[in-house]
Amino acid sequence: MTDAEVHVLTRRVVATTLPTAHGTFQMLGYDGAAGLGHVALVLGDVAAETLDDLAPLVRVHSECLTGDALGSRRCDCGEQLDAALREIAREGRGLVIYLRGHEGRGIGLLAKLHAYALQDEGVDTVDANLRLGYPADAREYDDAAAILRDLGVARVRLLSSNPDKATKLTDLGVEVVSRQALPVADRPENAFYLTTKRVRMGHDSLAAAPDAWSELIAGRVPAAAVAGLDTVLLDRYGPLVAAGPRLTIGQLGQSADGFIAARSGDAEFVTGADDREHLHRLRALVDAVVVGAATVVADDPRLTVRAVTGVSPVRVVLDPSARVPAGSRVLTEADAATLWCVGPDAGVPGGLAGHVEVVRLPVGPDGFAPATVLAALHRRGLGRVLVEGGGRTVSSFLAAGRLDRLFLTTAPLLIGDGVPGIRFTGSDRLADALAAPVRRFVLGPDICTEFDLSAAPV
Repeated sequence: MTDAEVHVLTRRVVATTLPTAHGTFQMLGYDGAAGLGHVALVLGDVAAETLDDLAPLVRVHSECLTGDALGSRRCDCGEQLDAALREIAREGRGLVIYLRGHEGRGIGLLAKLHAYALQDEGVDTVDANLRLGYPADAREYDDAAAILRDLGVARVRLLSSNPDKATKLTDLGVEVVSRQALPVADRPENAFYLTTKRVRMGHDSLAAAPDAWSELIAGRVPAAAVAGLDTVLLDRYGPLVAAGPRLTIGQLGQSADGFIAARSGDAEFVTGADDREHLHRLRALVDAVVVGAATVVADDPRLTVRAVTGVSPVRVVLDPSARVPAGSRVLTEADAATLWCVGPDAGVPGGLAGHVEVVRLPVGPDGFAPATVLAALHRRGLGRVLVEGGGRTVSSFLAAGRLDRLFLTTAPLLIGDGVPGIRFTGSDRLADALAAPVRRFVLGPDICTEFDLSAAPV
């Protein structure tokens, strides 16, 4: 079926409001389902590019008279619907698409009651449908995809335990960025039914949904997450993990006028605590973190993972003249390995701690070439690299075209004069300026912009 045909069959015909126990939703009526019609309950601007840029929470809910209206405990449909409205209201943005004609997984109300009678005799829900001559699941989601298109929603965080629903929506052109189970408990009356769906139809359970951050730091992108923080982490960091074993990320926090520190060098703190937590999450997702000598001299950082769960990456200090003080934390504290990258003729003190390895690299007129640094790290099996600071170091990797992603956090602060952040030789025309697809996140008072430089036009 073409997009045009879907739109003809599913048109928005009325708009009103619906006050509910979870807040007041915009209620949109669509034709379709052989005259039964569908409903979309919308909260917030689901199509707009918001500052946090999360895909909206979406529940595509199949009509279930017995569960939704009559409170049946033979299934969990009514509780799933209520939980979806609650989660959307908690977040303040999202929608429920209520699809008519889906009763009994698409076989109709009376056929579903016949299937119930077979289940009373011990037949499971799948075999009951099959014995009656129906498919185990006859539902289609063309109308749901058409409604999403009408609302301008191309990306969704799907509230569903059903992987087949996500697959069918994806096939219809909807990007399902995550799928998350709803917090609904099993009951004795529906335990056999839910077990059948999990065992025979591949549905997830809340208990089976993995902790998103634990999965991400293990190098896996979970297919589902429970609504809340897990959803945010999966949406924000899942693409980094999915990018594979070779990825170079730049990260920098700067004031609204583009400085990372005052002219005295004071940089504590330009951005807030939420951005520092974000930085620690980036560290936990990489093999190595790179800083320039000026950052170590000015800030004496530890460059470890402390704000979140995770393993600290290898610390890489770019120091052509070996000017980093011997008492610096990266050289004295053994809570992570350190690669001290110096020039061929630079003098280094003896008696360095066992966690420090001196790496000699060729020095050019502008210091170490980013390509040379990355090649040395890759030879050591350090494929995922975070270039953390300072401004000159991140800018050099950016100018050399060696960053796949850049996270640039802007603080609501005007310094006026100080240590500059991102700087590189620009273009004479704005039309030739560096542009790339972006996402934005609210980090407390700060705004983080993620540039996908790997997808930037050449």
